[in-house]
Amino acid sequence: MVSAWLHDLALAFLSLGIVCAVVIAIDLIRHPQHMWIMNVVWPVNALFGTVPTLWFDFRFGRLAARDVETSSDKSTNNSTPYSAMVAKGAMHCGAGCTVGDIIAESLALAFPVIAVWAGWHSLFSEKIFAIWIVDYIFAFVLGVAFQYFTIKPTRQLSPGERIRHALKADALSLTAWQVGMYGFMAIAQFVLFRTVLGQRLESSMPEFWFMMQIAMMAGLLTSYPVNWWLIKAGVKERM
Repeated sequence: MVSAWLHDLALAFLSLGIVCAVVIAIDLIRHPQHMWIMNVVWPVNALFGTVPTLWFDFRFGRLAARDVETSSDKSTNNSTPYSAMVAKGAMHCGAGCTVGDIIAESLALAFPVIAVWAGWHSLFSEKIFAIWIVDYIFAFVLGVAFQYFTIKPTRQLSPGERIRHALKADALSLTAWQVGMYGFMAIAQFVLFRTVLGQRLESSMPEFWFMMQIAMMAGLLTSYPVNWWLIKAGVKERM
C-alpha cells in the first residue's frame, strides 16, 4: 500500500496545479495573448508546472499579451530572451501532449478494452506500453492541431500547407517530449513503485497523476534542445 505521506503529497501537488491553472486562466481573461492558442497553452502547462509556470507566465507570457503597447513580433523578438522563447515553444508542444495524455489515460481507464486494441496481451505483456501507443496518437494529433493554430495567418497558406508546416514543426518536438515523459513514467512504474514500494501504479491513483506531473517536466527538458534547433532553423514559429 502507498504511504499516506506520498498520497497526501500527490493530492497537494495536483491541487496546486489546478490552482495555478485557474489563476493563469483568470489573468488571461484580462490579458489575452496575441496568439490565441497560448491562452490554452499556459493554463494546461500550469497543471504540471505549478508555481514555476505561474512565475514564467507573469514574467514572459505577459510580453505577448494583446494589451502590450508594442506589436507582437517586436515584443516577442526584442523583449523576450531567446531561451524563454524556446521554453514557450516547448511548452506549446507540451500542452498538446498533456491534453492528449489526459484524454488517452482517462479513456483507457474507463474502457480497458482500448489497451487490448493497442496491443496489450498480443504485442505487450505490460499494459502501460499499450497505453503509451494510445497516448502518443492523441498527443500527436492534438500537438499538430495546436501548432496549426500557431502558424501566422499572414503567411497566406492553404489549410493543407498549414497542416504540412504544423507536422514539420511539431513531430520531432512532440516525440522528444514523449520520450522524456515515457522515460520518467517507466522509472516511476517499474522502479519507484513496483521495486521500492511494491505497488502497481494505476491511472486511478492520485500518485499516478503526481508522477505524470513530474514526467511532463522531464518531457519539457528533453524537448527543449529540439525546440531550440527548430526555432533557430525557422521551422517553428517564435512565441
